Amino acid sequence: MSKKKLIEVALPLEEINRQSSREKSIRKGHPSTLHLWWARRPLATARAVLFSQLVDDPSERYGEFLEAARAAGESDPEVAARARVEVERRRLFTLITRMVNWDNIGDEHLLREVREEIRRSTGDDPPAVLDPFAGGGSIPLEAQRLGLEAHASDLNPVAVLINKALIEIPPRFAGRPPVFPGADDGTRTWPGAHGLAEDVRRYGEWMREEALRRIGHLYPKAQLPDGGEATVIAWIWARTVTCPNPACGIEMPLVRSWWLGKKKGKEAYIVPTVVGDHIEYSIGHDPKNAPTKENDGTISGRRGAVCLSCGDSVPMDYIKNEGLTHRMGASPCAVVCEGRRGRIYVPPTIEQAECAEIETPVGAPEQSLPDDPRNFWTVPYGLDTFDRLFTNRQLVALTTFSDLVGEAREQVLRDALSTGMAEGERLEEGGSGAAAYADAVVTILGLCTSKMGAFHCTLARWRPDASKTAPAFGRQSIAMVWDFAEVNPFAGAGGDWTGVVGGAADVLKRLSTRHVGEVRQHNASTRSYRGFIVSTDPPYYDNINYGDLSDFFYIWLRRSLREVHPNLLSTMVAPKEEELVANPYRHGGKSGAKKFFESGFLDVFIRARKHADPDYPITVYYAFKQSESI
Repeated sequence: MSKKKLIEVALPLEEINRQSSREKSIRKGHPSTLHLWWARRPLATARAVLFSQLVDDPSERYGEFLEAARAAGESDPEVAARARVEVERRRLFTLITRMVNWDNIGDEHLLREVREEIRRSTGDDPPAVLDPFAGGGSIPLEAQRLGLEAHASDLNPVAVLINKALIEIPPRFAGRPPVFPGADDGTRTWPGAHGLAEDVRRYGEWMREEALRRIGHLYPKAQLPDGGEATVIAWIWARTVTCPNPACGIEMPLVRSWWLGKKKGKEAYIVPTVVGDHIEYSIGHDPKNAPTKENDGTISGRRGAVCLSCGDSVPMDYIKNEGLTHRMGASPCAVVCEGRRGRIYVPPTIEQAECAEIETPVGAPEQSLPDDPRNFWTVPYGLDTFDRLFTNRQLVALTTFSDLVGEAREQVLRDALSTGMAEGERLEEGGSGAAAYADAVVTILGLCTSKMGAFHCTLARWRPDASKTAPAFGRQSIAMVWDFAEVNPFAGAGGDWTGVVGGAADVLKRLSTRHVGEVRQHNASTRSYRGFIVSTDPPYYDNINYGDLSDFFYIWLRRSLREVHPNLLSTMVAPKEEELVANPYRHGGKSGAKKFFESGFLDVFIRARKHADPDYPITVYYAFKQSESI
């Protein structure tokens, strides 16, 4: 008979919830910052659940405590035994409370204590953990941190690559010095994935310098009112349509808000002025003349827009038709620059606008967006292929960085071979030599390029409350954005290449490298579960269409890494037909989607329950907002 596990009796939920909520504000080195994935489980929760899924509840030792109480001559041995059970449970609660605290993530003494507790409850032979819906990788990552053999699988190739970067690649190349020339002077050690992280940073810097040489002229400095120059952080653009009023016909901007900065004492906003047959923009700073709720922006929700010139209301149907016939344009209305004491906002110039007027690069992603109005809001406005979600300058930048990933691999391979490392097999074939190491470094750099897409698209917006760019996917959808921020990838601000690569290196340094994890692309409905314990966060019915949304990143990953992961990235878009999501647009309506999801969900857990290790419970996550202490 299986022993009762702690998770089946009680958990310190209040502290687990508190630390899980705290993780949302942690950025530096947090694995979630490596690459965007939707609805990731907090690491603190995954750590606590796995631990309590394996560790026996102290009630299993009641007989031992009772015998000890009798031997000690306790007046009421049963009461003493029950009290000992509670003492042991509180000890485990204290251990969990320390373990889920992000501040203790690198405390090896604590982790040894946690691993010893797991070994004690598993007969010194902990089982392998499998997450068949691995997604962003929280569960297998924390299984690995707890000293467990971690296995992750997902149907989606983007999720597979994220998991490989977290639990498979860093341990495989742990303890090695970097191969970049001059990076290792022989005076220091390179524990864990520190050597890999250093190479990611160094080759990432080489990519930046090469990209700057090729396309830096597309990102000129801005002229300041005092005659000086400043690095541009972002260009603020407004989508435009022609006013339908025959007596007007001006190119009218579609702006959600004119605000640029709302911090007290640093207020800034765009001032549009109609000059003849066009609109000119200046920057205002006086709070007394700042936009109000009544006049802030020109477009609002479903009500349509207002023409700044003639004052006519313009229905949303007209705007949609202009978009569908590809007559929707865009006009620069402000330039954000880096200053010594914060942001500087200046009006756009003709020269700045001309730098963005370039041709669409060869090989731009022309795959169609799905006809799914619930999750893809841009399609009714004519933004119905992926290339239309980017300016031509953004497409040039992303294709340049993507192509440089392949060139960086050649550099890494040559430098690795020069250290005496044997070439060996490729990473996808299970190699660990120079060829596989080159693949590993550029896999991380490919993920960095893909992550850049969320900043370098016309779905990114400017946040006046924080004076910075907000990337796409503030919601789990491709949302329509009217005034958008075009980021400079060389500026040293949000969306900057160096920052993205540096963030990835910080993540690598904090990962556990004790065991090499296994990550595979599998359908959860047909894969093997034999011998594993299962902990997973499955899809929530129709809540998130992972496959369709992930294509936003897949198109760049495929361009960057197709030669490195040829089997995983063999299709033009991510596979979706077998994806366990109740998508009415793919399964013949709501009824078909319901049947597909429920039958598939049943198949998965029938297989898991039949073949998973019977000595341990299966843990399944499900979002629930109510907080309760047990």
